[in-house]
Amino acid sequence: MRTETVRFRHHQAILVAAVIAFIGALPLASAGWYFLPVLLVPLAVGVWAWRAGTEADARELRLRALAGQRRVTWDRVVELGVDARGRAVARLDDGELVVLPGVRGSELPRLVAVTGQPLPGRAA
Repeated sequence: MRTETVRFRHHQAILVAAVIAFIGALPLASAGWYFLPVLLVPLAVGVWAWRAGTEADARELRLRALAGQRRVTWDRVVELGVDARGRAVARLDDGELVVLPGVRGSELPRLVAVTGQPLPGRAA
């Protein structure tokens, strides 16, 4: 049985900006070997923009960052909400607040829909 997976990623303009910043840093990096670490900043931002995000299906949430990922099963999620910056957050059963990378508050209904559970306040 295959389940539907919903993917949320950061805006791809960040990746384009990282590529432009990398190209722009090349003249500085070629000026001397000690400037080479300058290239790591746009490279790290580019990898983060390409990789980071949230994937959700009926079983779990997968939160991906620059290096590593975290899996959270839906039975551990007590509450979904929005923080002051407009990012979606999940409160877990132990009280921990987890920011959902790439998910904006306005996309919470799409996230809840993949669980198969009805949204509060809506007829099933």
